[in-house]
Amino acid sequence: MPHPIVRFAPSPTGRIHIGNARTALLNFLYAKKYHGEFILRFDDTDVERSREEFAQAIEVDLAWLGIVPDAVLRQSGRFPLYRAAAKSLREAGRLYPCFETAEELDRKRKRQQARGLPPVYDRAALALSGPERARLESDGRRPHWRFILDHEIVRWTDLARGDSHIDCASLSDPVLLREDGTYLYTLPSVVDDIEQKITHIIRGEDHVTNTAVQMQLFEVLAGPGRLPFFAHHNLLASVGGEALSKRSGALSIGALRDSGIESLAVAAAAVMTGSSVALHPVGSLDELAASLDLGELSRTVARFDPAELAALSARTLHGLSFEAVRERLKAYDIAGHKAKPFWLATRGNLSAFLEVVDWWRVVAGEIAPVVEDAEFLAAARENMPGEPWDETVWANWTKALKDATGRKGRALFHPLRLALTGRDNGPELAALLPLIGKTKAAARLSGRAA
Repeated sequence: MPHPIVRFAPSPTGRIHIGNARTALLNFLYAKKYHGEFILRFDDTDVERSREEFAQAIEVDLAWLGIVPDAVLRQSGRFPLYRAAAKSLREAGRLYPCFETAEELDRKRKRQQARGLPPVYDRAALALSGPERARLESDGRRPHWRFILDHEIVRWTDLARGDSHIDCASLSDPVLLREDGTYLYTLPSVVDDIEQKITHIIRGEDHVTNTAVQMQLFEVLAGPGRLPFFAHHNLLASVGGEALSKRSGALSIGALRDSGIESLAVAAAAVMTGSSVALHPVGSLDELAASLDLGELSRTVARFDPAELAALSARTLHGLSFEAVRERLKAYDIAGHKAKPFWLATRGNLSAFLEVVDWWRVVAGEIAPVVEDAEFLAAARENMPGEPWDETVWANWTKALKDATGRKGRALFHPLRLALTGRDNGPELAALLPLIGKTKAAARLSGRAA
């Protein structure tokens, strides 16, 4: 297949959430899998609601997920292209002015519904004569502009939903320009998709109806044969079934990051939830991309469970190699010859990455030991093996201590763990003890902070 060009086009009116990340990741991973191009395009034509701080936050959130765009564009800087397209549509007779107010349109819809008719715009504005339009304008009416749809059945093969169709006779002619001259989503999106040579449009199923309108716009503005492929994925909802919202901040990427959730876990959950693939950890975005199949996505709304994400995050940590976390460990001064064995010893006990800081203090810093049985700990000191300490020291030491005291099981191991780590549980002491070292261990067995 030709190299795809895809885009993610968020509105910078809030922080993106896990549902938005699903769309971004499906596009990015599709481009990665097929060696294509991923464009981040900010839909910021709504100048009143769009905010630069949200645009910057979206880029930060995407970068944290591992999404690096090949290009970043802003629709607010492309208005001349949209004006030219609107002019072309007017000249082609496909864009017409309408003077009804929002209240008048609402009354029309209610009358149609009361008569059992679909609430489709009746094209009354097309019947206005030139003098009638002039009179409305002289009365202070400013028109909104609608695109004339061909009343045909538009068909396409959806990469996620299979054979799809929309009967455009069931749709109102869409408004492309508001009364104040600003653009709704549809026209800028199609103009940019044409200009940027977008080959695949991967987005949520809430845009399915838009597809028929946009396909007609593509053919008018770009000519036949220029249509992209479409894929409409199912949407993520909260575990209770509620729709996710940027404004509520629910499950925002920033909040998930701040809570210590692993970015790879967020990516895996965003992509796998609501598919035929069971939720499981991945080691990289390359691995996730290789397994991507848009046809495996479900047709039903997928419920996203934060508890499942937290568990997946912990499982993701448990499988990360030292090389994958080396730089992250360095940021907390966890480096040197102990760093790799330390990571391998502790990763299986982590629920969040920052817990490594506490465990590093156990092996390389100073802790206050918990003395449960001073007499037993004295016996433990007397039976400590000589240096060097390696992976065999724990087994040799506890065998000698068992022979000397007759203790076994919890009575043998628990007092040692409390004294050596200050904790009730944690990583295997066989792996930790060589990192703690004999000097620290002896001090802690004596009840001294070390």
